[in-house]
Amino acid sequence: MFYNGDMKPLIGITTHLANNEYGQTRIVLQKAYANAVMQAGGVPVLIPSLVANDGWDALYARLDGILLSGGGDIALDHFPGEAHPRIADVEPERDSVELKLARAAVDDGKPFLGICRGCQVVNVALGGTLYTHLPDQLPNSLDHSYPGNMRHVLVHQVKIEEGSRFADVLGEPIVQVNSHHHQGLKIIAPALRVAGHAPDGLVEAVELPDHPFGLAVQWHPEWLTDQVPTRNLFRKFVEAAEG
Repeated sequence: MFYNGDMKPLIGITTHLANNEYGQTRIVLQKAYANAVMQAGGVPVLIPSLVANDGWDALYARLDGILLSGGGDIALDHFPGEAHPRIADVEPERDSVELKLARAAVDDGKPFLGICRGCQVVNVALGGTLYTHLPDQLPNSLDHSYPGNMRHVLVHQVKIEEGSRFADVLGEPIVQVNSHHHQGLKIIAPALRVAGHAPDGLVEAVELPDHPFGLAVQWHPEWLTDQVPTRNLFRKFVEAAEG
C-alpha cells in the first residue's frame, strides 16, 4: 500500500537487546536475516522492541511483511508452561511487541514468517503452548540445541505434510535443517495447521490456513539460503508482501 510496482516491499524484522563490553545496550539482529530478505527482493527494516508500548502500530502500518526472528525465551506470563531453570534471555518488551505484531498480522492478512522463537511466538499469540526445555519434557527428544558455530550444519530432517502450504512453497516433501533451540511447540494453537515434523515428532512447521502468507518454522532458514527450498520460502514470502 506504500509502494508502486517499481518499489520493493518493506519487511519488518524483530530484534533483541544486548550489552556490549562497556555495558551499553544495543539493538541487535543477525545479518543473515537481512541478507535472506534482500536476496529474495525485499528491503529489511529493523523493529526495535523499544516501540512495544508507543509506536509499534505506526511502524506496523508501514510494513508490507513481518519476519519474527529467533532469540531468547518467551516469558511464562504469556502461556501455561512449566517453569524450568534453563529458561533464559527473556525480554518483556520484545514479548509484548512480537505478540502484538503476530496477532495484528493474523487479523489483517499481512504476510508473516516466524523463525525459531518467531514460530513459538506465533503459536503462543494464538493460544498455543510450549515445551520449556525439550530434553526434560519431550520423551526421546532429539538434540535440538546445537552451538552457534553450527548454523550451516544440517542435523535432522523435517517431513512436510502433503497438501500443506509449506509443501507448495518449499517444493520438497522432506527438507534437511539446522537446529538451534531448546524449547518447542507443545499444544498447537487451534487456528494453526501442523505442516512439518522432526523425526522425534516435534512440530517444526505450522501455517495459518486461508491467510495470504502465514508460515512459521522452528529451524533457521536464514542460514540455509544455498538450499533451493529455503530460497523458495523467502522468495514467496517477499512476493506475498508485494501483493
